[in-house]
Amino acid sequence: MSSRDAQLIAKEQGVDLVEISANADPPVVKVIDWGKYQYQKMKEEAKNRKKAREKQSELKTMKIGLKISDNDLNIKVRKIKSFLDDGDRVKIMVIFRGREMAHKELGQAMLDKILALISEDLEIAQEGKPQFAGRNFSISIRKK
Repeated sequence: MSSRDAQLIAKEQGVDLVEISANADPPVVKVIDWGKYQYQKMKEEAKNRKKAREKQSELKTMKIGLKISDNDLNIKVRKIKSFLDDGDRVKIMVIFRGREMAHKELGQAMLDKILALISEDLEIAQEGKPQFAGRNFSISIRKK
């Protein structure tokens, strides 16, 4: 139809005439409410951004002391497993206090024990080597 007729129809309905494809022959236009269209487009983009954020894995941190009891350790390991099941990465930190700094081999043993408990049920991948930073001995893991 002619552009004049399209403009009249849009004016009668109280909406806008929007050009969709200018390169087509003849050009393609659409009769829509521009404000409503912009609002829906904005909502859809926000929804897409939210989905993209949800798909990114978070880095969760679990701090563990050297003197932790077996039951407490099992609870922490269970929590780490749930984080890994959710698709998150987990940074396990063994914290040294006071004179514990003289026994760094105990921290390595604790980390090995934790990794063994986790890998009983899940297949995990280490991201880099265990690092000693200040009073913390840490490693990052993720689910394979």
